[in-house]
Formats: sequence, C-alpha cells, structure tokens
Amino acid sequence: MTVLYGVTLTVMAVAGLLTLLRLVRGPSALDRIMALDVLVTMAIAGIAVSMVTRDDTTAVPVLVVLALLAFIGSVTAAHLLEKREGMR
Repeated sequence: MTVLYGVTLTVMAVAGLLTLLRLVRGPSALDRIMALDVLVTMAIAGIAVSMVTRDDTTAVPVLVVLALLAFIGSVTAAHLLEKREGMR
C-alpha cells in the first residue's frame, strides 16, 4: 500500500509542475486563474493522501477551509471576468 501512496504523490507532483507551467505561461487571465484553482485542489488532494498514509484526520478542518477558499476564489474570478467581458 505504501508504494501506491508514493506513486500517487509522484503523479500529483508531476501534475503540479505542469500546472505551475500553465500558471507562468498562461496566455490569458482565465488560464492563470484556473491553474491556481487546480493547484489548490491538488494541495487538498495531497493533504488528503497524507492523512490516509498517517491514519490521522486532524487536518480535515484545513481541507474544508481550502475547499471553501478555492470555491469562493473561482466564483469571484468568474464573476470579475464576466464583468470585464461585458465592458468591452
């Protein structure tokens, strides 16, 4: 089972690096916003995998706060981009 957790974290690390690349190179603001949202989601998944490997659930409130922040950030970004498109 430990090998499975290691493989999972490795795949997530590679995906995180690719997401960072999209964050830096993203041609539009929407690409960068989505990359940040994906990074927060991957952080949540990484913490969840870490909790499973340690058999410890004390980080659940951190996961809830991160999920709420990601949701609020995505909704706010979509609202601001919609307003900006309407101004053009």
